[in-house]
Amino acid sequence: MPHRRHAAAPIGAALLGLVSVQTGAAIGKSLFPLVGSEGVAALRLGFSALLLGLALRPWTIWGTARWRDLLAYGVTMGLMNLLIYRAFATLPVSIAVAIEVLGPLGAALLASRRPIDAVWVALSLAGLAMLPLGALHDGLHRGLDPLGVAFALGAAVCWGIYIFAGARVAPYGNQAVASGMLIAALFIVPLGAAQAGSLLLNPAVLVAGLGIAVLSSMLPYLLDMFAMRYLSANVFGILLSASPAVSAIAGWLILGETLSTLQCAGTAAIMLACAGSTWTRH
Repeated sequence: MPHRRHAAAPIGAALLGLVSVQTGAAIGKSLFPLVGSEGVAALRLGFSALLLGLALRPWTIWGTARWRDLLAYGVTMGLMNLLIYRAFATLPVSIAVAIEVLGPLGAALLASRRPIDAVWVALSLAGLAMLPLGALHDGLHRGLDPLGVAFALGAAVCWGIYIFAGARVAPYGNQAVASGMLIAALFIVPLGAAQAGSLLLNPAVLVAGLGIAVLSSMLPYLLDMFAMRYLSANVFGILLSASPAVSAIAGWLILGETLSTLQCAGTAAIMLACAGSTWTRH
């Protein structure tokens, strides 16, 4: 980790990336009625791959980079985007993100044998259980969509892998981000085109897609790559634990989504488990 007086920049970058990606996610969900979840994912990754490719020339590292690491990073990035958008289609963004952050937490806990980690496992499981219970007691009296929960859990697995894959390609700098975007776009864009068809070419949709790409992919991934070069996994994990809270605020402001008291408690429990696990690991 950098010296304390030099830590402000990478910490600020990680937090700014967090706000940007959750704001972009909420805006992206607002386009689902037009182009669907795959269409939004295609716009996000397609524009990001194009603009980052032109700006960063990712091919300059292709001769020296390990392609196995780049492929793992890009494929994980694409699947993480696709699965979390599919989860957004039937879940509030904050609930989906609260489930998704279990990925990095689970990856850290699986590699540990410390007694204190049993506390974080129990806390995260308790928080996860509160989410559907809270949905049953909201004004609609219905539970969470099981398929949406399954997609969010799939995104959680991808996010856990992304942390490790990103660390492996971080030495290649921003060209690694651009390469990962290109790899992700190569299989996500055709899926989006198959779902949305010619609607993806609507000028208003293209403008919105460009904004989503900047907020959700280009800016946060570059900021994450910068932050991961200077911050320990411990500190980075603690910062990521704030994701559900930021997504709840974005969902409320942009989409009008609200959570029950029990769902807020469950989200807070998962955040505390993530922060506690990474803090005690240092």
